Amino acid sequence: MFKPIPWALVLLCVAGTATAQNCRDEIAAGIGAPHFQDNGNGTITHLASGLVWKQCAEGLSGAGCGEGGAALYTYPTALRLAADEEFAGSGLWRLPTKEELATLVNRNCQDPVIDNRYFPNTPSDWFWSSSTGAGGVPYYAWGVSFSDGAVGRDARSGIGYVRLVRYGP
Repeated sequence: MFKPIPWALVLLCVAGTATAQNCRDEIAAGIGAPHFQDNGNGTITHLASGLVWKQCAEGLSGAGCGEGGAALYTYPTALRLAADEEFAGSGLWRLPTKEELATLVNRNCQDPVIDNRYFPNTPSDWFWSSSTGAGGVPYYAWGVSFSDGAVGRDARSGIGYVRLVRYGP
């Protein structure tokens, strides 16, 4: 699941590594096309829901999300990051629910299971959601793995990646 860390270490930046994504047309995609619209400002709109996503995972920026390194956060730090975020003319960013985050899973692709045309350089690993109380335990929060599309839980003191969302337009 997520990786536990000591409370003293609340932020760990790791260098992003670009790997070739493997997509196979014979695998049924988790979502139908067209799914997204690139807004040209570092945001992507999910056409079915109207949600606006940050194109890059937190810690990444620039064209193709190629600058910086995707960062790992504890759950409390991820919540603070979302509350403080100002991007593309909006301060209404938040962590997505587990259901919202799972809409980005595209099982047509592997390494990661997300469409790299719209969400480039996404780590094949766990991302936090805002959904808590996993398994009836308030100490846990839900996340989605872009390694395999699984939805799972971890202690809030664990670490995971972050992709922020807001309501559109």
